[in-house]
Amino acid sequence: MTQTIPRTELRIARSALSGLREDLINDAFALRPLPPLSPGHPLVRRAPERARRYVCRLPHAALTACAFYVMMQSVILVPDDMSLVLALLSGVPLLLTLFRPVGAWWLSFGASAVTGLGLLGLDQTVGWPWPIPLAISHVLVMVVTAARTRPRAAAEIWLLTALLAAVAAYVDTDSRYTSDSLQMLADSQLTSDSFQVLFVSGLVLCAVVTARNLHESKRRIAVQESVTVEERSRRTTLEERATIARELHDVVAHHMSVIAIQAEAAPYRVENPPEELTRSFATIRENAVIALTELRRVLGVVRADDIDTDADPEAPQPTLAALDGLFAGVRAAGLAVEHVTTGAVRTLPQGVELSAYRIVQEALSNALRHAPGSTARVEVSYVLGGLGLRIVNGPATKAVPPSPGMGHGLLGMRERVTMLDGEIRAGAREEDGGYEVTVFIPAPDTATEREA
Repeated sequence: MTQTIPRTELRIARSALSGLREDLINDAFALRPLPPLSPGHPLVRRAPERARRYVCRLPHAALTACAFYVMMQSVILVPDDMSLVLALLSGVPLLLTLFRPVGAWWLSFGASAVTGLGLLGLDQTVGWPWPIPLAISHVLVMVVTAARTRPRAAAEIWLLTALLAAVAAYVDTDSRYTSDSLQMLADSQLTSDSFQVLFVSGLVLCAVVTARNLHESKRRIAVQESVTVEERSRRTTLEERATIARELHDVVAHHMSVIAIQAEAAPYRVENPPEELTRSFATIRENAVIALTELRRVLGVVRADDIDTDADPEAPQPTLAALDGLFAGVRAAGLAVEHVTTGAVRTLPQGVELSAYRIVQEALSNALRHAPGSTARVEVSYVLGGLGLRIVNGPATKAVPPSPGMGHGLLGMRERVTMLDGEIRAGAREEDGGYEVTVFIPAPDTATEREA
């Protein structure tokens, strides 16, 4: 036990020295220009357009003004030849923080050491151990350095400053004062001034580090929220694509089954068919059966985590002919729906009809969810070369409950339209504050017409 404690203390000391070397010694004078204010900063956003590029440089202007202020104070407080030296020791480190903050702190620390140890021979009326302009400059340099380095560096520069103040407090000052009473007065004044500088600088550094950590935490939270929203959108897209795959499987499987049955029955419709023809039909049927098997295997993977457990997997996929049943269900849920069909009604490809049905279903679900108490109008237009859909709902007349999934239904509609090389426009209506979804899905005109 007696050997463990010294080793632990030595390890802590080595770690502290290593951190000090990493923060304040390695590349101390590396070029690190002070960045301008970001375009999103409140001061920049509130400034006029023409003045924004100047407002971005407010930190630089503020530091420059502070540097000239302490230099002027140095000239005023020291009327002799040392005024220029004190002005340079006070102003140059502050100006250097614009480009090399750690190096500026070392320069200010050296200036504080020179004056604090009495090497300049300044008169005691200027301030002791640090003249007032130099004390102000050193605190500002510490603040800028702490704001632009890691939080650990703020504690390190404050401790080094406190160590310098402690050394200066016990420096022999007999050469300045001749009596013991004056010596005691000088020591008392020195300790008081040192404590004030350390106390004020400590409070300011704590405030700077706290504000910086709070800003960094908010930035991380904003980034995390952005990542979460992106991941949620990606997950919703994958779920919607899985739903589309499940639905299209039934459409494709139906056609493949028809191909397999027709290929198997075709040789029996011809008397004495050639052997080559029989083999060709057998090959077609075999390939169709293989395709069906692969489709079922893929569908098993897609449906492994199917959320809609109440859905009947054997039920046929809906088409536009089933819209009346959808409207009846929506009206029963409290949404008044008006349905208009224009153009010559004809049979479209199953994938087109299925996607059109799902788009209308999702648009009406969004109206129920986000505009309770409103009315809706569904227009289905059979036009040359495709199918047009227009779903419009009015503004909400009842309280809208919170919905964390807003926007995901529209994402699913876009996926379906994009899959069919169609176009979709969705957005709020300026006339009444409602919402409108307009879709065009291209479809061949070779389908047979049927009566409306």
